[in-house]
Amino acid sequence: MNSSANSDNQLPHNIEGRPAEVGGISITRLLPTRNKRMVGAWCFLDHAGPVDFAADQGSYVFPHPHIGLQTFTWMIKGEILHRDSLGNSQVIRPGQVNLMTAGKGIAHSEDSVHAGGSMHLAQLWIALPDAQRNSPPAFQNYPELPVITQNGFELTVLVGNMLGKTSPVKVYSPLLGLNLKTQAQAELTLPLNSAFEHAVAALEGEVLVNGETVAPGFLYYLEPGQTDIRVQTHGAAQALLIGGKPFEEDIIMWWNFVARTQDEIEQAIQQWNAGDSNRFAPVQDNTDPPTPAPVLDGVHLKARR
Repeated sequence: MNSSANSDNQLPHNIEGRPAEVGGISITRLLPTRNKRMVGAWCFLDHAGPVDFAADQGSYVFPHPHIGLQTFTWMIKGEILHRDSLGNSQVIRPGQVNLMTAGKGIAHSEDSVHAGGSMHLAQLWIALPDAQRNSPPAFQNYPELPVITQNGFELTVLVGNMLGKTSPVKVYSPLLGLNLKTQAQAELTLPLNSAFEHAVAALEGEVLVNGETVAPGFLYYLEPGQTDIRVQTHGAAQALLIGGKPFEEDIIMWWNFVARTQDEIEQAIQQWNAGDSNRFAPVQDNTDPPTPAPVLDGVHLKARR
């Protein structure tokens, strides 16, 4: 598939992600990419699966830290056990969201509940605004989210509001997150906040966005100023629509950290690798070894948005 350019030929609409592996599962990293770093405050998007594990296999992400962001996990198939340094132990199941606010610092792990079976999920990060990025850490599971049925689509409002339904998920920037699922050929036009930029990721099957095909592994970007979006499918499909007001602060990302300066990143690396429990307490009820943070080793990080 070729990327097509937008009206001013500056940014491709259809942006290809890159393959990676996390916790023993193949993923596609759709944000950040060379062409697009953020969509609103959404600064990271991994699409994991769908995958069928062998009877003795699963996904295991050992204890690791975060700062300056919220992790947002949307579970489509399978189950994952979240454990963190606050003492939370929560199984996330299909149709649920886990939201972890790292703030000044938190550590967690994410493991398959059982070996074997299937897994499919999207995990995103939300950059916290300056006023919240050093707040105390927190965690919340959201077992029920608003669902809308329209024109053959099942729409789950993950973040923000759509068609009069508002998600309970607490975020700190103006954002939208919407899961779209259909079992057959369907077409739907949805209103958009024209102050937001938006993007669509195909999670299963192909979708057409404003007439252009988007396949799994690609992110379709829409610049601010759009008032609606037309989504079509030729058969069963699932997609994720995200959006937000363009983030007004430059951020620096390294590994699992979101900060404003390189000094902040270097301090977090040093504290995590030194086992500083004042900032990063151990993940409770987990004896797996913590994952060491990669050191910068002369790398100069560039702030961006």
